[in-house]
Amino acid sequence: MLGSANLNLMIKAARKAGRGLVKDFREVENLQVSTKGAGDFVSRADIAAERTLRDELLGARPTYGWLGEETGATPGQDPTRRWIVDPLDGTSNFLHGLPHWAVSIALEHKGDIVAGVVYDPAKDELFWAEKGLGAFLNDRRLRVSGRRHLIECLFATGIPFGGRPTLPATLQDLARLMPACAGVRRWGAAALDLAYVAAGRFDGFWERGLNPWDIGAGLILVREAGGFVQALEPGTRLMQQGSILAGNAEVFAPFSRIIRNESD
Repeated sequence: MLGSANLNLMIKAARKAGRGLVKDFREVENLQVSTKGAGDFVSRADIAAERTLRDELLGARPTYGWLGEETGATPGQDPTRRWIVDPLDGTSNFLHGLPHWAVSIALEHKGDIVAGVVYDPAKDELFWAEKGLGAFLNDRRLRVSGRRHLIECLFATGIPFGGRPTLPATLQDLARLMPACAGVRRWGAAALDLAYVAAGRFDGFWERGLNPWDIGAGLILVREAGGFVQALEPGTRLMQQGSILAGNAEVFAPFSRIIRNESD
């Protein structure tokens, strides 16, 4: 597998964390029929996976900064480089025994994502990309889909839960988009949604209120596979604001107009 030393380090770390999570996933499936606290178990699995990633990545690059879902932000001696890590994207799926979750690692350099890895251990699918070198699934080069007509397209989103304030806007999005397309999926792991856009499985993805670790690796996958990624609200910074639009080059414009509720 070709790539920089940093990319190979990211792949090694993702696979190592993934092995631990697969063991924990088998156990959490057993917890579904017990009275034990499955949620507490999963949070421990999440923290253990982040510890593995931190040990691997900062052990090899101790001067880099760090931003992790569980451990927060730590500045590095090198202010230009930072690891952005989600050890378990799709926690609710993991908790319910659904085999759709991933380890996500991005490398940021001077505010720009330059490499990304999204690893789905349950399916042994490793999505990876490096700036200027393309995007890949395992050893196969990825390209976004070539579909040109919205009515043929399949989109993905995250539907807010638990009373989150973005729910009304998302329901309005769905009301506008669903009559114009072939379907919308909500699979519960933003990193994999973006990886699937890169792989041409989805034609587009949008979601509001995400965190940098949810989207860092996925956005470079889409861009290196020939797709477009933008902040949902024009004029905002995507990694800070967290609302994202991604899609293939053919349908991005009409798709974005629908989600942004813009007239033609």
